[in-house]
Amino acid sequence: MPAQTREDETKLQDPKKQGPKPSFEEPKQAPPGQSSEMRNEPDHGEESYRGFGRLQNRKALITGSDSGIGRAVALAYAREGADVLISYLNEEEDAKETARLVRDAGRKAISVPGDIGNRNHCDQLVKRALDEFGGVDILVNNAAFQMTHESIEEFTDEEWDHTFKTNIYAMFYLSRAALPHMKEGSAIINTASVQAYQPSPTLLAYSTTKGAIITFTKSLSQFGIKQGVRVNAVAPGPVWTPLIPSTMPEKKVKEFGKQSQMERPAQPADLAPIYVFLASNESRYVTGAVFDLTGGEMLP
Repeated sequence: MPAQTREDETKLQDPKKQGPKPSFEEPKQAPPGQSSEMRNEPDHGEESYRGFGRLQNRKALITGSDSGIGRAVALAYAREGADVLISYLNEEEDAKETARLVRDAGRKAISVPGDIGNRNHCDQLVKRALDEFGGVDILVNNAAFQMTHESIEEFTDEEWDHTFKTNIYAMFYLSRAALPHMKEGSAIINTASVQAYQPSPTLLAYSTTKGAIITFTKSLSQFGIKQGVRVNAVAPGPVWTPLIPSTMPEKKVKEFGKQSQMERPAQPADLAPIYVFLASNESRYVTGAVFDLTGGEMLP
């Protein structure tokens, strides 16, 4: 997207026109996809996000931060003054770009590949942050796996297990490892989805895990607040990321986000500010909450 001027940022604008609309001509990718190979590359806030020191000298661990929402959050956190551990599966080129954006903001970036569905890897991610940063002040459980199918018979045992391991087991592993080391004022932020409330049968495994994330967040928040750590969740609607062309049929990719009231999908940059708010002192009275970022879909 073209660079924004200060005047662009402050004047009134139609939100429906603040990002590309369908139809999208996007080549199919192998899961989980890479931003660098997308024809319509997502906007992570590279030209628009301005920091104000809200997270100065904090230490963040963000899963799935090689691309999509995770990269937008990593960029915003760095520009707000935080160091970032970039957790990703195997998307090396995307992870390098996220690290560059963090370092260009003058902050420290550590890139760690691996499968967060593995408990030992999650423990090592937290240990790495403790060893190299000296602590974990913000944990963003963002990475997720999804795959669409037209019937329940198409969901294999292996895919069901992999979805749960990536989307909810990892959230438990990382929170369990990090929470004992988090100081008063720290924050855990979990990425849920509109699918937790309006589940699609074609995303049966994914939507089920997203429902579990809502309950997990509300339960964990009661543990966390005892030591002064807030736990919240963000529930996005359609978001334009590499996961879309790598896991959805071509027809759905082409029309992705068209049915939303915004008439477009969210760009990752649209979501990053709420993750900043939830990590900052400005949200000090917010815990156990779920924030609706669906572009107009009404959630309970």
